[in-house]
Amino acid sequence: MTNHSETTGSFENGDIPDAAKPGRADGTPCESPGDEHQVTLRTPAELADALPYLLGYRPEDSIVLAALRDRDGRGRFGGRARLGIPENPDDWEGAAGQLVHGLVHGSERRGARPEQMVAYLCQEPGPGETGRDVMERLRPLAQKLRVECGTLDVPVVEALCISAGRFWSYCCDEEACCPAAGLPMGLPGTSVLAAAATYAGIQVRGSLRELRARMLPRETAAVDGQAAALDAAATTLVSRILDVDGRSEVAGETLETAQRVMRRLAEAPPVSGVPAEDLRDDQLLGDEEAAALILGLQDRTTRDRAAAWMEGDEAAPAIRLWRALARRCVVPYGEHAAAPLTLAGWVAWSTGDELEAREALAMALGADPDYLFARLLHQACNEGLDPESIRRCLREGRKSDAHTEGGASNDEGHGGAPEERAPAEPSSAELSSAEPSSAGSPSAAQPGGRRRSRALASAHGVRRRTRARAHEPSAGIVRPRTPSEGGRPGSTRPGRARPDASGTAATGRQEPRPEGTRTGERGTAGDGERP
Repeated sequence: MTNHSETTGSFENGDIPDAAKPGRADGTPCESPGDEHQVTLRTPAELADALPYLLGYRPEDSIVLAALRDRDGRGRFGGRARLGIPENPDDWEGAAGQLVHGLVHGSERRGARPEQMVAYLCQEPGPGETGRDVMERLRPLAQKLRVECGTLDVPVVEALCISAGRFWSYCCDEEACCPAAGLPMGLPGTSVLAAAATYAGIQVRGSLRELRARMLPRETAAVDGQAAALDAAATTLVSRILDVDGRSEVAGETLETAQRVMRRLAEAPPVSGVPAEDLRDDQLLGDEEAAALILGLQDRTTRDRAAAWMEGDEAAPAIRLWRALARRCVVPYGEHAAAPLTLAGWVAWSTGDELEAREALAMALGADPDYLFARLLHQACNEGLDPESIRRCLREGRKSDAHTEGGASNDEGHGGAPEERAPAEPSSAELSSAEPSSAGSPSAAQPGGRRRSRALASAHGVRRRTRARAHEPSAGIVRPRTPSEGGRPGSTRPGRARPDASGTAATGRQEPRPEGTRTGERGTAGDGERP
């Protein structure tokens, strides 16, 4: 199933903060001993207004499911799931089944099976269409969602279509409350729920498109200069990275350059507005610096050491640097964006921004579906695991490096199989073995694991064939894709659905996971896009 959206969906679990607890669709208020501020949702209009606050952003071209679960006879919102609306109606049935089963079974795994469901279809009109046309066109999709929920004994109590600033109900045909012409959406930020959410500190961050724009390659006149810099860096750095001693030198140079740029970003004067902030960061990063960093981060050991800049004063300039590097991964180097996007996702998750974390990690998987570190982080974020165990592992690795002269010499690639590496060194294997119930203690590295050693193309497009050597397990170098091969982060490759940014695990080739992180030939459901 090819997904129309650049992201495929996210599974988001848990209630929204106590200061803005919604009630049941039938009007039953939500109450609990600790709730001082409550919001009861009684009408379709109130449910439509609640959607951005349930997700933390305004969905576009999306199917959204919100689970209602019973607690002491009161209805509460539970897990949420989002999936891009497939462009081909033939794919709607598969998308509906994927989303419903992922959310219901994922909720069951967490011990909170949904009692009821609220469904949303969000799409803006196309050329020559009206909002009502969109509503009628998507009616079969709404019916498929209701049927899929019914097969699992989870009735849909309300299904809404939101388009062109209006909303329609698929469950109510009474002209008095749900007219055929639809009802206008309230002005953003003017509802009682909006006030309660603001009081509780809940932020609605615009659309996923705006969030993705911060990490997509720039399409400006500067693209050619950056591509030339990447070509030049590839001719000099790739052979060094694939050499044991050279890799240690490149790792040191890469980390030193990254720290220098981070200091530069941290000292830059503030500007107003997200676009202006990103433009300022782009201007502070030279083409040659960006190219050297992008190529250097293709080495997994170097990337893991850079991941230690995840908290405190380092976190903010680090995530700005990773975003800026992702924007520099121009064609044909789109696949290289997997490394900076994964680092951006990790820092965002580590600092509590799960929305950007899931989106960045999903984009990393879109750039390279085989990027194991992104896949595992995406799944862990999607599962609602605590990142502290990974942070602790990275801290220990950093301390180990501090006591080792020329720390790169002890990296996993400098003379040993993965299990010979110092236990404190964070790796994808360690992350994959971490148990949710491990009380925060990192698991030991597991031996084995798939290793890649794909060579980068030179400036003249000549492919270099290299052998993966046993003593170089971390030399995960990728080659730039040609324009015909695609691979731009955030784009959908033919025949393969992409993960969504809200929070589901998308690996590109595995069968969908019941907890909401699913990826595969039929699409990915998981924005809520998590891994």
